[in-house]
Amino acid sequence: MFNSLQNPLALASRLLLAALFLPAGIGKLTGFAGTVGYISSVGLPMPTVAAAIAAAVEVLGSLALIFGVGTRFAALALAFFTLVASFFFHAYWALPADKQMMQQLMFFKNVGVVGGLLALAAFGAGGWSVDARRSAN
Repeated sequence: MFNSLQNPLALASRLLLAALFLPAGIGKLTGFAGTVGYISSVGLPMPTVAAAIAAAVEVLGSLALIFGVGTRFAALALAFFTLVASFFFHAYWALPADKQMMQQLMFFKNVGVVGGLLALAAFGAGGWSVDARRSAN
């Protein structure tokens, strides 16, 4: 039964993961100054460059997932980006105990997202993708 669902589930996985990153990337572009300010607030160097890279990774990575083109690379790039960003922006361990809960939830949500992206990197985009079309030719 699951073999017959492999392609629709892979497509659903790609679309649902993209649904997390595409709006975030567009938000970074439309609110670029705010994104730069937020990155500055955690003390990262070159916040303007970091904001541009973050927006590009999220938007381009999402589009790659949606269409299933370069899926494995896009999933790895998004996984790396998400894991690194989680340590800087959801560092619950550095907060007072009464302020840890939300950031801890966000951190571990991101860890779960990284797991899904790594599975996508491992198993590929599925048959309903540009990647599958390219390999069939």
